[in-house]
Amino acid sequence: MNIDRYMIKDTGGKILRKLDPNETGGFKNKEEADTQMVSLKERLAELQDIFFAQKEHSLLIILQGMDSSGKDGTVKHVFSGINPQGFTVTSFKKPTLDESAHDFLWRVHKQTPAKGYISAFNRSHYEDVLVPRVHGSQDKDETKRRFRQIRHFEEMLTEENTIIIKLFLHISKGKQLEKIQERLQDPTKHWKFDVSDLEERKFWDDYQEAYEDIFKETATDNAPWYWIPANHRWFRNYLSLNIVVKTLEKLNLAYPKLNTPTPDISELISPRH
Repeated sequence: MNIDRYMIKDTGGKILRKLDPNETGGFKNKEEADTQMVSLKERLAELQDIFFAQKEHSLLIILQGMDSSGKDGTVKHVFSGINPQGFTVTSFKKPTLDESAHDFLWRVHKQTPAKGYISAFNRSHYEDVLVPRVHGSQDKDETKRRFRQIRHFEEMLTEENTIIIKLFLHISKGKQLEKIQERLQDPTKHWKFDVSDLEERKFWDDYQEAYEDIFKETATDNAPWYWIPANHRWFRNYLSLNIVVKTLEKLNLAYPKLNTPTPDISELISPRH
């Protein structure tokens, strides 16, 4: 699969209206994708092992999307097979009093991955140009300033060998309502339900417009945005995993070699009695 076709490059006009959240990339059903998911997960585990050992790059995956678009599920299914010692997940919610007393990127920078590590942001610094704008607590000048700071922040990270992948999980308004109803009807998913999700649905069009500007202002060659059709969970997971694997495969990954001659350890081996 060519992942470039899911990269958001055309940032003019109404982008999201042109993108079909029901797309399945040519797969007829979940079973077809599941076969490839197995090999992709194995490949990601292999790549992560080398990535961790080499410690030349870090990888940051940013997940954004409307409520119920599947950010938690994507993290769970895409990264379930890798070594947890080299992986972290951070979710950025409403800033605390301490966080609000600093610049909006202060809390984010502390959570970026070290060399050799993979981090996923389940909601990110983009919430700080999304929610305040939609709810009217941030004017256009402030939003523009934050976009500029985000571009500079991500540029700095990439110059320091952090690979950035930004995934927008694109769900339809109708599918979102289905998932909210599913949470209400299934006792095992009641914990996922938040009444604020219903309130935020009233601002659906405002959020879509805000995301359009996010793509326009922050889609760069070094920190690209990908749109992920999210109406079908299985394709959402497959495509997200595929993008991560193919991005890592573009790196010059190799296990580090000994920088000294191979020592003779024969003297350390106890003779058999």
